[in-house]
Amino acid sequence: MQVNFAGAETWLHKVNPSLKLCILIALCFVALFIHDSNYMMNVTIGVLLLFLCFSGHSIKRMLLLFIPFCFIFISTSSAMIFFGKGETLWFQWGLISITEESFMRGVLVGFRALLFAALGLTFSLTTRPVNLFYSLMQQIKLKPKYAYSFMAALRLIPIMMEEFQMIRNAMKVRGFERGTGIKAIYFKMKAYSIPLLSGSIRRAHRIAVAMEAKRFTDTRERTYYYEYGFSKKDQGFILYFTIVLLAGFYLAAHFPILPR
Repeated sequence: MQVNFAGAETWLHKVNPSLKLCILIALCFVALFIHDSNYMMNVTIGVLLLFLCFSGHSIKRMLLLFIPFCFIFISTSSAMIFFGKGETLWFQWGLISITEESFMRGVLVGFRALLFAALGLTFSLTTRPVNLFYSLMQQIKLKPKYAYSFMAALRLIPIMMEEFQMIRNAMKVRGFERGTGIKAIYFKMKAYSIPLLSGSIRRAHRIAVAMEAKRFTDTRERTYYYEYGFSKKDQGFILYFTIVLLAGFYLAAHFPILPR
């Protein structure tokens, strides 16, 4: 069983992964200190435009990925709007009390959650894990033993998924999937976990032996088949978010959409 999320490659895929990670994490910290709903909305729209236009995936797939985050946006903002406190009352009915202050706080929290979702999806859909770890070793000076351990673990995940599907199909053919109750659940857990665990141990041992045979060492001064550096695309990536932050602040100050 293979899950394919491949899409068209854009300039965003060619941005240095370490720089991309640092910029997006920094933007998440900046968003925590934004308390103006108009400013937060403008920044979120700017990040969403980058995600929709340059992620390289179809609109249908991106909207499908955004469904749970839209639910989080609605749930967090509505809870704050309907049950928050404030002085300027707009509407009240029973326990539901909508004020201007609660509405603005709800919109702020909702757009902040949506911004975090857009940043996370932008990074995950435009960055390959192998490229990220190679960049971390070269630019951030991450120890190779940690980077290669993570890369080996990521490569084992689809193999374990295929083995799980094979074990499940074999159990269905033999009629072991029909049982119910605690004993049946315990038997299924043991039947799945033991083969998967033993297979993972064998593969990990083979990988370790192969790395030792190829004289793998834990030194940072090593050569790489994939070399990562900085280019004009990295400058454009930084420039885009700089413009988003400055333009969002200007529009929020001079052309606010939401009440202050």
